[in-house]
Amino acid sequence: MAKVVFTHKPGSRYDDLPEWRYHFPRTYLRQVEAALGDFIVYYEPGRRGPGDNLREGRKAYFATARLVRIERDPTRGDHYYAHVEDYLEFLRPVPFREDGFYYEHRLRKGDGTVNKGAFGRAVRVLDDYEYELICRAGFAEELGMEPPSLPSVPERMLAEPPAVFARPIVETLVTRPFRDRAFARAVQGAYGQTCAFTGLRIINGGGRPEVQAAHIRPVADQGPDSVRNGIALSATLHWLFDRGLVSIAPDHGILVAERQIPERLLSLLNPDRRIRLPSDPRLRPAPAFLEYHRQRVFKGSSTSTSRRRIR
Repeated sequence: MAKVVFTHKPGSRYDDLPEWRYHFPRTYLRQVEAALGDFIVYYEPGRRGPGDNLREGRKAYFATARLVRIERDPTRGDHYYAHVEDYLEFLRPVPFREDGFYYEHRLRKGDGTVNKGAFGRAVRVLDDYEYELICRAGFAEELGMEPPSLPSVPERMLAEPPAVFARPIVETLVTRPFRDRAFARAVQGAYGQTCAFTGLRIINGGGRPEVQAAHIRPVADQGPDSVRNGIALSATLHWLFDRGLVSIAPDHGILVAERQIPERLLSLLNPDRRIRLPSDPRLRPAPAFLEYHRQRVFKGSSTSTSRRRIR
């Protein structure tokens, strides 16, 4: 097995849903097959999508996941889907280059400049040591450590066998306690420690936010630990949301199950009856997860009169 980097452009023409699948052409099939059963890293390039002249992308690694199976695209015979599990976003997007150090040594030419040919490949092989460094840099805060020290001379990674980490990072990434903490921190940060439904921002005496991170599609129903599958809620709204008494419309309006919530509770909701969204569009709820909550969790009737949107 081998680890790989998947390049993902928000708004690209590929049928990607990073939390679950990566769409790619036959050109990269051999590299993807070599990584089956191992972990991958997602990278967001400078360009956000095809024809986009604005370099708005983060140029950073932003998440990791485990590659579990590969399927041919039934509508395009020369394309495939790489399906993933254990998706988890880094708390800090990791630039591909920091202080002259390249996390992927194959992206660096001998003169220290970027190897544009290697960078142009959407799927790239990643050494275990490089994967460890990227993950430790992305989760340093949650791991309770400083970002890893980077070699001052990148060639050293090639000239000498890299040190083996005493405990591989993957042993931590797959544990539920770590994932819950990382998910909560990422969602709370995306929403500015503020409840999306009420606009309340409460900080306790210890300086910790009281807002909670709720999964839109529950973990028990294969919901991923993604910010796009999360929403920041106060404890009361979290309880209502998990039990399907409130939900979110496609246009981000607030939906309420008829006759199941006291009017006094409704008065806590945002005056415009819409949820507050993260300022970064990349962190906003994915339509697929919102639809799942409306269809499978929300207890309002499927008719427009019962599944009412508050006005």
